[in-house]
Amino acid sequence: MSDTGAVVSLSQRADLVRDFARSDLFDRTFREGMGLVEETASYLDGDGRRDSRILSREDALLYAGESMRLTTRLMQIASWLLVQRAVREGDMEATDACDEKYRLSAAAQSEYGDQLKVLPQGLLELLDRSNRLYDRISHLDRRMFVEAEADKPQTNPVLDQMALLRNTFGNL
Repeated sequence: MSDTGAVVSLSQRADLVRDFARSDLFDRTFREGMGLVEETASYLDGDGRRDSRILSREDALLYAGESMRLTTRLMQIASWLLVQRAVREGDMEATDACDEKYRLSAAAQSEYGDQLKVLPQGLLELLDRSNRLYDRISHLDRRMFVEAEADKPQTNPVLDQMALLRNTFGNL
């Protein structure tokens, strides 16, 4: 693939980033994400702290693990949203926002299933809401970056090298 193809693809992805950052969908998602971050911090510092004290030792460990998973997921969401806002406000170039380092990483999923039922309802609701928001943002991330990347024409490196040799040395 030529450099021109890669630049066009990056330009197309940058356009997607710019369009999303300027959209009403971004506004709603940003407000929801940042609101959930604040709500979670308030819960974990207040009612959640109180709720965790009445749990058994084993359940308190489960609570600690799930609350860490929750805050990690929310920090990924917030980071992703802040990059999009930086593009919107002109603090970051859309092409820079396309860098792999700004993609969402795989969210750690709970391995406890039904065991989570012992956790306080407040934490369970925040876990559910954060999972749903993460899934939506992950979908946006894939559409803007991964699927846009997959739309690039696939090349065969061997055939590319053969073509380069033919162009350089002719048909010998």
